[in-house]
Parts: sequence; C-alpha cells; structure tokens
Amino acid sequence: MAEDSWLVVGLGNPGAQYEATRHNVGQMALDVLAERMGGTFSSHKTGARIAEGRIRPGGPKLILAKSNGYMNTSGGPVSALAKYFDLPAERVIAIHDELDLPFDSIKLKQGGGHGGHNGLRDIAKALGTPDYFRVRVGIGRPPGRQDPADFVLKPFGTAERAALGVLLEDAADATEMLVDAGLLNAQQRYHGRSAS
Repeated sequence: MAEDSWLVVGLGNPGAQYEATRHNVGQMALDVLAERMGGTFSSHKTGARIAEGRIRPGGPKLILAKSNGYMNTSGGPVSALAKYFDLPAERVIAIHDELDLPFDSIKLKQGGGHGGHNGLRDIAKALGTPDYFRVRVGIGRPPGRQDPADFVLKPFGTAERAALGVLLEDAADATEMLVDAGLLNAQQRYHGRSAS
C-alpha cells in the first residue's frame, strides 16, 4: 500500500440520462477533482473508470473512481479497486448525494449507517465494514409528496443549477482537506456552513 494514496469514489449512475441528476452529484464533484489534477478517466479492469493524480506536487495521491454500474451496485467496483490498490476502508472516500442535508451544504463523516442510501449500503457490505469516509453533498428533501426515489433521479432546478458550481468546488475542497488535514479539521471547516 502506498502510504499517501486514497481511493475517492464519486457515486452515481452511468449514462447520459443520469449525468445531470441529483443522484450523480458525487460524480460531478469527482470531475472537479480530476480537472484540478489534470487527470482523465479511463477504463479499469475492476468495472470502473479511474483517474489518478496528486492534489499538489508531492502531495497525497488520489485514485478517482466512477463505477460503470448503477448506484445500488457500487460496492463491487469499490471493493475491487480497494483490493487492487491495496487500500483499507480507512483510505476510501465516497462522495455522494445526501437527502437529509439542505441543498447548499456539505458534511463529512467516517462510518455510521447508510441512512437508506443504497449505494452506501452496498459499499459497506462489499468492504465488510462501514468505516470508510463520506463526503455528503446536500441535495435537500423533495417538495411536497414527491417520492425521494424520483427526486434524486431528476436534474437540479434552475435556482440550484446557479449555485451548483460552488457546491461542487466545496465538495472537492472538503475532500482535499480530509486527505490533507484529517477528518476533524475538515468537519470544523465545512460543518454548519453553506455554499451560497
């Protein structure tokens, strides 16, 4: 295991019809990280597309990964990548959408439950532990009686799209700070603050 390597997984669904949906906000944030590092995604034998790079010269190495499968089956590719790169769960970060946080917020944690998020549930099952890190990107609750399962598969609204770029930059910043300065410092920086 490379001591300074981290596997960062952006959760989402494959295909153009899902690219701009709330459920894919983790993959959108991963694109920001890849652009910062000058990395491009290419196919990997584990069933994912990966990009590798460092957040700064001499800094920690990030292996950015997007599963080629659907959100609910994220665990297999994440587990395969962790094994391939010889990384324990404590070196895995999942960036994902979070219904229980307001749209313009980010929170970080390690371990804990999945809160009904099937992608997180599948990763914990495949890794054999829930003790990986999560960068939780708030997408808010659906309005009225809209089914959450439908809500997450819809594109962001007009007002949300105007603020989305800042939110994605913040998610990328929070991920870098987690790797660079540790969970507590990243939590102190991002919890209780909104992107707007």
